[in-house]
Parts: sequence; C-alpha cells; structure tokens
Amino acid sequence: MRVPRRPLALFAALFLYAGAVHARQAPAPPISPEAMEAFLLNAELSDIRGAGAGVTDSLRATASDGRLTHDVHIQAVDDRRSGIIVAGRAELNFRDSYNYNIAAYRLAVLLGMDSVPMSVRRAVRGVPAAVTWWVDDVAMTERERFEQSTLGPNPAVTAQQFYGMYVFDELIQNRDRNRGNALWTSDWKLWLIDHTRAFRPDVELTRPERLSRIGRDLLEGLRQLTPEALDAAMDGVLDRPLRSAVIQRRDLLVQHFDERIARLGEAAVVIDP
Repeated sequence: MRVPRRPLALFAALFLYAGAVHARQAPAPPISPEAMEAFLLNAELSDIRGAGAGVTDSLRATASDGRLTHDVHIQAVDDRRSGIIVAGRAELNFRDSYNYNIAAYRLAVLLGMDSVPMSVRRAVRGVPAAVTWWVDDVAMTERERFEQSTLGPNPAVTAQQFYGMYVFDELIQNRDRNRGNALWTSDWKLWLIDHTRAFRPDVELTRPERLSRIGRDLLEGLRQLTPEALDAAMDGVLDRPLRSAVIQRRDLLVQHFDERIARLGEAAVVIDP
C-alpha cells in the first residue's frame, strides 16, 4: 500500500534519509520520494549483517539498483505476547512489529514531518520485513548529545525539534523512545528511528508536561488528519482499532494545545517556521 502521493510531494525537494543505528555514511545524492520508494522495494541486497545495536536482531544491508548504492536497515520482528513490562508498566496483548516502522513513516508524511525515515515492506530472505533507508552522516545519538550537554549552534531550533518529537511520540503512543533511537546528523537535524514498539492501544497523553509548545505546521497537520486519510495510508500495516486510537490521541493533542493557547496566548505556544 503506497502512501498517497499528495503527502509524499511534501518531501519532493528534500534529501530523505532513513533509520537504523549510530553510523556515518556519506550523504546520497538528492532523490525523489518515488525513486526512493522504488529503490527500497526493488534494489538488490548484499552484505547483510547485524545492525550493531538494538534488541530486535535488526540487520544492515547494502542495496544497489545498478545506479545507486546505499545501505538500508532491515527489521523483521513481529512478536506478540500476552503480557510484558514496558517502560515500567504492565501491558497486555503486547506487540513488537516491523509494520510499525512503516506506519510511523506514513503517518509522519501525512503530518508534513520529514524527520522519520522512509520505510517500506518487502520480503528479505523470504521473510516480510521493514526496509528503511540508512541515516546518512550521523554525528551522534541523543544519548551522546545529552552526555555532551550541547544543544548545537542554534538551541532554539534544537528545542523545536524536541517539541516535535514529543508530540509525535504521544500521537503514536511510543513508550520506547530511548536515547539510542533518536539520531543527530552533522547539520543538527533530529531523526526519529525504530518504532516497532509504538502504536499502543491506550488513549491518553502519557507525558503532557512535555507538551508545552508545537510548530504551527505540525499543529495544522494534526488538525487536518482525517480517519479517511489514515485508513488509506495505513491499510495493511496498522489494524483499525489502532488507527482509531491514533485519531483519538490526535483529538487529545489538539485539545491540549488549544487550551494552552487560550490560557497563555498563541505566541507562547505555537512556533512559526
């Protein structure tokens, strides 16, 4: 199921990268979303090896279509458990799925975000998997940034990217955003990777105290997200009850920020580009 072309067009002029673990690879030349999708779906995979981090036995591979060569990240985990402890709380009917990497990317596109790497479904060694473009030019993980106590050359822009991450993680109910699955490239862009444990069924804001500000474009993207658009983008990768939970959490997020705007004023809450 391809993401509707209208949201994909938002990325047409951008360099798109994709997720894995902390590593440095020379940036690839500019590539359109359509060309990137075709590459991820069809390029020949070689030198398949361990990705070097994480707990889901993810892999790294070199992909080539004869013109372009670039590494990709492969996750095939699809684990279901009756109960598990996640981030210090018990969760029933737990699922850890490669499909959620694909869902996170498609949802980010619908919202106009360009911080989640492109991910597609394809079979690797006969097993369905999420194949994701490897993040280029990674300078550090969020863990390393935190340890260095740096906010980069423009702390305000760095902070704005954190605000976006907090909103996105609430929307997808991501309880697994550790400091190893957020990456900073050398241009101080934050990339959000590894969402296999996101998209929980709970309808709540888990950490509303972090939701102090939001970018205007992201707030507008939330307002415009419709169940119909979500259904079209998520068919085959996200069950209908989980799609419904996304819309309900969207409503909670919009309500949260509308209340803050009414109380504090728009300038104190909404960040213009």
